[in-house]
Amino acid sequence: MRIRNKNKILQIMLMASLVFPGAAAIADRLLGEGPRLRPENRVTQFQIVNGEKSLREIREAGLLVFVTPFNAFDGYGDGPHDPNILDQRSPAAGNRPTLQGNGSFLRVNGLDAQTCLECHTIVSNRTVPATLGIGGVGGINTSAMFQPGNMNVADADFDGRAEFDGRLINPPFLFGVGGVELLAREMTQDLQDLERQALRNPGKSIVLESKGIRFGSISADEHGTLDTSNVQGVDADLVVRPFGRKGDVASIREFDVDAMAFHLGMQAAEAFGGPFADADNDGVSNEISMGDLTALSVFLSTLERPRQVKSNKHKKGLALFRETGCADCHVPVLHTRDTHLPLKLTGAPDRPFEDTFYELDLTKPPVSFARNGAGGIRVPLFSDLKRHDMGEELAEEFSLASAKTNREFITAKLWGVADTAPYMHDGRALTLSEAIRMHDNPGSEATIAARNFERLSTKDKNSVLAFLTSLRTPRSPAKDLLQPSRR
Repeated sequence: MRIRNKNKILQIMLMASLVFPGAAAIADRLLGEGPRLRPENRVTQFQIVNGEKSLREIREAGLLVFVTPFNAFDGYGDGPHDPNILDQRSPAAGNRPTLQGNGSFLRVNGLDAQTCLECHTIVSNRTVPATLGIGGVGGINTSAMFQPGNMNVADADFDGRAEFDGRLINPPFLFGVGGVELLAREMTQDLQDLERQALRNPGKSIVLESKGIRFGSISADEHGTLDTSNVQGVDADLVVRPFGRKGDVASIREFDVDAMAFHLGMQAAEAFGGPFADADNDGVSNEISMGDLTALSVFLSTLERPRQVKSNKHKKGLALFRETGCADCHVPVLHTRDTHLPLKLTGAPDRPFEDTFYELDLTKPPVSFARNGAGGIRVPLFSDLKRHDMGEELAEEFSLASAKTNREFITAKLWGVADTAPYMHDGRALTLSEAIRMHDNPGSEATIAARNFERLSTKDKNSVLAFLTSLRTPRSPAKDLLQPSRR
């Protein structure tokens, strides 16, 4: 662990972060009418940055943010509905309609849970019954339905399709995310160094490559104008965003901000006007304080990484996995240069290492990534952290996205895949072989690899599948923190 505190703006915000919601008017409340996340169980950014809390204490506070079922006194939900506010979809406006106007739950387009744990609770779907725990995947019943404008379950066209123009998102697990974020930070730094190289060499095409992954090329003219038309699998700003099925979120902290607001109506102070703002007009400010957000990010970033059960019988399967071309995108291992994940506030993802206030050693328990012998860690994620066109049949129908965006998804991380059925971004595949076959469809970049798999003998297919079933989730995530509560 390393602590940094050089930013004066951060220092000012640290003091402001001492204010918690529900601090006023707590007298004369009825039993149970108070915030579930109690002030004495929370940590402040000031305490974290100044070393007043141990890493374990910070993780414990983050676990509580993750598992606490919030209520209105915590700031759960959007504020009173105002028909004069045109924004009916965004949690930022705090003005979403609710079922029967109950003021709490919506289910479609968020307000669909009271706690993070509800959607991340299945550690293994391979066991019967499922193994439950902290940070796992969600079943299809917890899939998020993001911003639909139309949901025709009556099937008026009689074509067997329930038209749905939102995004259906089956919740992924959260294991090993610290290593994934560190990889993305370093890849962003590499790509942006190459961008600067292009600016220094007008007219020269510069190949964009980091950690063996190619993201196309970039060039600049003599006036300093960049040509990003050949950039592939990443946005034109060259920020590798490893989170979200679309590869659209740069850090776990930023993911937490979006998820808290969307699913719970809990707004993080640093992204919604500061600790004294009440952006959703529900009467509660500082719903997720800066310290809460840091604690949650630290807890998630130190969750155990997925594991692999290694044996001789899996070696052939891995070899065939490579031979078919599956490993071209599902890259088995990527390596970092450093062992420490830098934490910073939200914003400015194009500056991946600036304004760092805290660092996590990812080689230490409980996350315990293996060192790679070159100063960094091995991250066996089975992904290239790059977006790919997955073809017409896997495309979403999200009305607010372009056709290209609807067809593109970041390469799924296969570590832990044995325990995480159903598969694909929306859970449409119930088995691994089914998921592989779905990669073969018009326009899919994975068609050749999927067809190579189909050409294998049944014995060889089973070798590949046996290898994939060796990629397991952690046995008991967050076990060291899960002591019986006396609260």
